[in-house]
Amino acid sequence: MGRRLVPLTLDNLQDLPERCRACVFWELDPVSGEAAVKAGKPELEKEAWISGVLLEWGSCGRVVYVDDVPVGFVLYAPPAYVPRSTAFPTSPVSPDAVQLITGLIVPGYQGQGLGRVLVQTVAKDVLRRGFKAIEAFGDARSEAFDCVLPTDHLLAVGFKTVRPHPRYPRLRLELRATLSWKEDVEMALDRLLGAVQKEPALRPL
Repeated sequence: MGRRLVPLTLDNLQDLPERCRACVFWELDPVSGEAAVKAGKPELEKEAWISGVLLEWGSCGRVVYVDDVPVGFVLYAPPAYVPRSTAFPTSPVSPDAVQLITGLIVPGYQGQGLGRVLVQTVAKDVLRRGFKAIEAFGDARSEAFDCVLPTDHLLAVGFKTVRPHPRYPRLRLELRATLSWKEDVEMALDRLLGAVQKEPALRPL
């Protein structure tokens, strides 16, 4: 089984699952996001966001392929590029951290260590850029998975709560700890990235 990880660009954006290509939950503020969906152009807004971040900051995602089949991805960026993050009650993300926006390993490929490889690749990238941590907003009501990663899955892979909230706590993962993860958290990482499987939908916070 040959696998490779490549940076997310406009050229391979079409390799993301269709529901993810059309999701602008994080990329736009709540009002603009709802307007984009109503106008029927969320894919164009997604492309514009990716293009802007690539030009100003650089790579903001990774896509993993197994035998040339796209089977998963992660998306990340500094919080300044993630308008939706300001709508969360536990914002802002720390200035020394990059936000883990969302991620997915498609069914059938979970449990193979792909999630661990993706997250470690992100950690090495942002550490090289001078950041000290990855932060994410969790959803404590993990019975309904969407664009917000479940809190218990974030905790399971080493994130620590830095600002508690009954619904949307903010969690942090120190990068040097990430780079030394052991195999016993491999399954937890796959659960984290495999949890976001339902159609994402804009919802009020």
